[in-house]
Amino acid sequence: MTTKDKNFDVKDMGLADKGRARIEWANNDMPVLRAVRERWEKEKPLKGLKMSACLHVTAETANLVRALKAGGADILLVASNPLSTQDDVAAGLTKHYGINVMAIKGEDNDTYYSHLEAAVLREPDITMDDGADLVTLLHTKYQNLAEKIIGSMEETTTGVIRLRAMEAAGRLMFPVVAVNDAVTKNMFDNRYGTGQSTLDGVIRATDILLAGKNVVIAGFGWCGKGCAMRASGMGAKVIVTEVDPVKALEAAMEGFYVMPMEEAAKIGDLFITVTGNTSVIRAEHVNLMKNGAMVCNSGHFDVEIDLKGMAKLAKEIKKNVRNFVDEYVLGNGRSVYVLAEGRLVNLAAAEGHPASVMDMSFATQALASEFLIKEKSKLGKKVYNVPTEIENWVATLKLDSMGLKVDVLSDEQKHYLSSWEHGT
Repeated sequence: MTTKDKNFDVKDMGLADKGRARIEWANNDMPVLRAVRERWEKEKPLKGLKMSACLHVTAETANLVRALKAGGADILLVASNPLSTQDDVAAGLTKHYGINVMAIKGEDNDTYYSHLEAAVLREPDITMDDGADLVTLLHTKYQNLAEKIIGSMEETTTGVIRLRAMEAAGRLMFPVVAVNDAVTKNMFDNRYGTGQSTLDGVIRATDILLAGKNVVIAGFGWCGKGCAMRASGMGAKVIVTEVDPVKALEAAMEGFYVMPMEEAAKIGDLFITVTGNTSVIRAEHVNLMKNGAMVCNSGHFDVEIDLKGMAKLAKEIKKNVRNFVDEYVLGNGRSVYVLAEGRLVNLAAAEGHPASVMDMSFATQALASEFLIKEKSKLGKKVYNVPTEIENWVATLKLDSMGLKVDVLSDEQKHYLSSWEHGT
């Protein structure tokens, strides 16, 4: 059953009360974003602006768009991944908070892109992206509409990579704030959020005992560090594969094994890709894997595992041997299991990041939109970092909510740090 309207498209409006309960539960653990919403309810910095947001439709995202609406924005929310939508949240936002949502968990490719087009065709003033799909659509099919965009925010590593490539090629048509690169986002959300939620998704899908297993983490950025840390903490023997020698060295000094994927493929029990790149696990790697090996992805797009190459190796593919688990029976007689169709395992098979860590990311995201409005006349067609004052405000308020305080520099210390005369 789906509920369709010209302004929204959700699976079942009967799930709305359950969705509202989840949204309020997440709200309890998002004090920084609440503070933004409470200020915005009075000041209305986004009044009169149309916003289109392409994000994971979760309870945490619901509280972000509630803040945007409180700030005066007319907002439409669509999914940034076909498997990441929480259908009860989509219904709850539409029915109880008056925020139109077009997102259904498991929607097919045509539906996904019809929702993206609806988000673009309403001619927004500002967009928010998690993976840069909206921005890409504006720069390819709807360049005439891109000309009126004030700016955009980008939430994930994969999207920022795409946008910086557009800027380098001289193709970017409006300013974008790289929210993903904010310290209050990537250091915490990517490391602690992705680390915990990825293993949560793996365990929910498979019921695997990680203790004693060889867990291969492809990529040692912030997300990879988080996954490696959590897997190690649960007793796994962690192997890291990398292309960056500095990150590989860091992984080795953290106590993890480091080797090429070709070697790791022979001994891994569980493989997790978090690189933001394509074809990280390929057919030649899968052919080396032992019987019962599991592969999954926690990068944004479903390109890190070469599923087409796997399909060519397979003499049979058994769908849904467990929820979110497909079995590929290979020609060599071994079985390799793919979790969540190679999509984001933490959102497809679990609930995504905990609200507490998304509190910082989404407060930063919200304040970045306010920054765009205030500074629009000064901003060029570039990718911008989040201003330091926003970072410091978010971090300070988060510390306050945790009952923690920091020291304050004395005048003498400030003078010392700003001078050069003092020596040995």
